[in-house]
Amino acid sequence: MNSAFDVVVVGAGPGGIAAAAVAAEAGARVCLLDDNGQPGGQIWRGYRSETAPKYPHGREFLKWTSRLHRTDCDIWSGWRATDQPAAHCLRLESDEETRDIQFRSLVVATGARERFLPFPGWTLPGVTGAGGLQALVKSGLDPRGKRVVVAGTGPLLLAIAAGLAGAGAEILGIYEQAPRSRLLTFGLSLAALPQKLIEGAGYRRKTLRAPYRTNCWITRAEGSTRLESVTVTNGRRQWTLACEWLACGFHLVPNLELPRLLGCRIADGYVSVDALQQSSIAAVACIGELTGIGGMDKALLEGQIAGLAAVGRQSAADALASRLIPMQRFARKLDRAFALRDELKTLAAPDTVVCRCEDTDYSELMECSSWREAKLHTRCGMGACQGRVCGAATEFLFGWQHSGVRPPVFPSSVSTVAAKADLPDAIPLS
Repeated sequence: MNSAFDVVVVGAGPGGIAAAAVAAEAGARVCLLDDNGQPGGQIWRGYRSETAPKYPHGREFLKWTSRLHRTDCDIWSGWRATDQPAAHCLRLESDEETRDIQFRSLVVATGARERFLPFPGWTLPGVTGAGGLQALVKSGLDPRGKRVVVAGTGPLLLAIAAGLAGAGAEILGIYEQAPRSRLLTFGLSLAALPQKLIEGAGYRRKTLRAPYRTNCWITRAEGSTRLESVTVTNGRRQWTLACEWLACGFHLVPNLELPRLLGCRIADGYVSVDALQQSSIAAVACIGELTGIGGMDKALLEGQIAGLAAVGRQSAADALASRLIPMQRFARKLDRAFALRDELKTLAAPDTVVCRCEDTDYSELMECSSWREAKLHTRCGMGACQGRVCGAATEFLFGWQHSGVRPPVFPSSVSTVAAKADLPDAIPLS
């Protein structure tokens, strides 16, 4: 089955919603697709109109989802983009169906995922990503009475700890690997974005009972059948905390699989775009975390710029572009402030699993000299997640540069891979 639109937006987080809304408001035929059950992405996951005002960024959620639903935008939930069978065309797959979709302009807003680093015990039940635990709680997991350690790096640690504490968890500590001096420098540099400081202070107020320690990181997690304790260090001494859950994530890495498949130029770990969010591939824009980890405000503004540019409203897009400059600076400062320390490269023991899909341990990877050699000799990165977890880890641990992405970019059914492109003669104009 084939469908054709003027603008297709892949990813229904804040940036994708903004892009779809402004493009549809301009009269274009727009499709917004996402593999989740409803729009919102990670930041607005589980939000509902009647309860959203009680949660962080709830007003923005109501504003943008209301704008979206007032348009004629087609919203396709539960769909993944897996391939590009022809120019201006994506192959999509849901749980039950394969479909090709054509576009005149494409906006890619696939967001980011957590970076995980291996350490002894990181595969124990009870050890999750920080954002992963947040998502589970938003989906109904009850954290009341659970002792939780939050660790890793990045500004989301405080936000996640605040959310868990608000849901009834006992936060034993928040451990940030970045040194205090770097974080102070980062905080002082945010004079142009005071709202960021206010937001961070609000999260800290909600977690005052839990110690917040910089220059600290997890060295191991222990337990017989599930997590029972974690060991923390500041480089000089170690201490152990008994807990049920460890929420541990090392900032974010962008989901570059689809941009790479499309041929977009990648530089310094992000998609290269111009002032109107256009990538190196004609008619393909990339927004949000794909162009720099900068949060919701940056994604919303980039979404509007890309959506307006996609429907030919360049003057309106140009008017917004200048407002991006401080947000782009913020994203660069964020990367510098939360850069990973070298000590984290030495946490894994020889028998520590690095690739969980293929049970590849650290000692096996030490014998390899590149990502390609590791895949050929150990199958690292060739399992169900296709390197989404171990890829970022080995890039940090060994400095390996990853090769290009081959379709399908997500595990797909044989019928999806084998299907012929079902295309009309031309993309209809709006």
